[in-house]
Amino acid sequence: MTFDPIAAGWKQRHGQGPFTQLVGPIFAKREAEGASAYGLLAEERHTNSRGVVHGGMLMTFADHMLGWLVWDLVDRRPCATVSLNSQFTAAVKPGDWVEMRGRVIRQTRSLIFVQGTMTVGEKTVFAAEGIWKLLGVD
Repeated sequence: MTFDPIAAGWKQRHGQGPFTQLVGPIFAKREAEGASAYGLLAEERHTNSRGVVHGGMLMTFADHMLGWLVWDLVDRRPCATVSLNSQFTAAVKPGDWVEMRGRVIRQTRSLIFVQGTMTVGEKTVFAAEGIWKLLGVD
């Protein structure tokens, strides 16, 4: 049985650009203390030649999710990814419901350092650390 994010209380993240429309939809859910979790239903179109979700797809999801975390933190001012490091710890298969949560580690005047973890059920499948630049600030 396929997971239904809407029935589970998730809402489709709107305001997604054309590229995100190709890889999504991506869903969001508010959690304790105002934090958000993001979700993606892995589909056949997200797979590589081995039949598992392509690493680039997981990185795209992580870039979007961590970028939205930063964007919300800086009151939706323009920002851009400077660096995104990732570790793939388990395969994701079509039909898997993938969730990602992140947190801000440090913030300077113009840089925001974040970490995030992607899970399928209780299993960690991907971890990332990144740096975002607040644009227009030196």
